[in-house]
Amino acid sequence: MIPEPLADFECVVGENPLWHPDEKKVYWCDIPPGRIFRYDPRTGESEMCLEAREAVGGFTLQSDGALLLFMARGAVKVWRGGRDLETVLDEIPTERDSRFNDVIADPRGRVFCGTMATRERAGNLYRLDPDGTLTHLLDGVGCSNGLAFTPDGTGLYHTDTRKGTITLFDYDPDSGAIANPRPFLRIEHGPLAPGQFAPGPDGMTVDAEGFVWSAMWDGACLVRYAPDGSEERRIEFPVRKVSSLTFGGADLSEAYVTTAGGERKATDGARAGSLFRVVPGVRGVEEFRSRIGL
Repeated sequence: MIPEPLADFECVVGENPLWHPDEKKVYWCDIPPGRIFRYDPRTGESEMCLEAREAVGGFTLQSDGALLLFMARGAVKVWRGGRDLETVLDEIPTERDSRFNDVIADPRGRVFCGTMATRERAGNLYRLDPDGTLTHLLDGVGCSNGLAFTPDGTGLYHTDTRKGTITLFDYDPDSGAIANPRPFLRIEHGPLAPGQFAPGPDGMTVDAEGFVWSAMWDGACLVRYAPDGSEERRIEFPVRKVSSLTFGGADLSEAYVTTAGGERKATDGARAGSLFRVVPGVRGVEEFRSRIGL
């Protein structure tokens, strides 16, 4: 199973691939400059469709088809094609020196959204409700990253890349509350200096069989884990920083995978920063849509 490179915009941190079923295209971002791209598998064409000029750490697809962007300083904005960005949340005062990093919508249109740690403090996990209410859920997070729901809708996976962990929480779809954290995956590594990362889990998704797919930052691979946490398969990539994935295509049988390091191709690989496709022989499930402000 050889990953197929599709588009190379030399992304510094390519992230948050998301299949848009209305348009039948995959979107992804380059976090630091806030660039958004899309790829059309029917034509093989790709393009940059938005340059926000500030960091975009992740985005969800709104129920009306717009993109909900989670940005620097805790800002949240809506992008509707060629229109100007619409502000939903101007900032989170305690996140003025940070940014969002990886987000996911839940079945009721809420969004779970994490932030980066700084040199002075740890990161956080929040929940943004459709009416704009922001609830703080977790602190002490090293690097809030990939999120996914269990197939039965009663569990939420949360990745902390810096700690090398994926934690499984009980999740209440009625209230959006999470509780009872327990380890799903832990990758051991030694002490890390501020700003240093060891190879570890990054973006993730869950397929139609309930298996967890985790992109390995600095690990040059995707790993599929069984529901009991055991490794089922590993797909090697020709780049070091595999950052995230989503399932797309007509029957959700194609995995679109983002990578980072486009400015470091000499060390991270000639295709670093590219969007890839793999066909793993399993199908994904359609992501939930957010309903913030709708």
